[in-house]
Amino acid sequence: MEGKPPSESAITTYQRAMPAQSNPGWRNGNLDLGAINGGAILNLVDNVAGLVALRHCRTRVVTASIDQMDFLNPVHVGELLTLKASVNFTGRTSLEIGVSIEVENLYTGEKTKTGKAYLTFVAIDEFGRAIPVPPVLPETDIEKQRYEEAKTRRAERLAKRNTEK
Repeated sequence: MEGKPPSESAITTYQRAMPAQSNPGWRNGNLDLGAINGGAILNLVDNVAGLVALRHCRTRVVTASIDQMDFLNPVHVGELLTLKASVNFTGRTSLEIGVSIEVENLYTGEKTKTGKAYLTFVAIDEFGRAIPVPPVLPETDIEKQRYEEAKTRRAERLAKRNTEK
């Protein structure tokens, strides 16, 4: 199976934070649309990571795990979310996708890193059985660094899973 560089399947997508995604409340007697619900952001993260996995594998993929989702700063209604996702590592039938989330205040232009996540997907056939994935071939220094870091996270995941049995 021929390998692919991360750039071949990487995705950058944009989404404006909308009121329906918020946790509304009252502040000083006024309706405050507040921050975006973490679940709404997590949904966006899972969707973009799934698209990257699908582009890399060109077959069905399912979310196997979300290792970590760090919400570093809030996202408010009206702000622009930028999600950047790419393949960090591939195993035999699984792959790790890293997603970085940035928020931009459209009125001031201020950009803030607001989150990051690592998701593992498994490629499956039409019967739901795991199948091999193309290897990822990191090219740049940052891709190589992400590959090594993902390899370490994978080893930690596998060790934890083995101790939980």
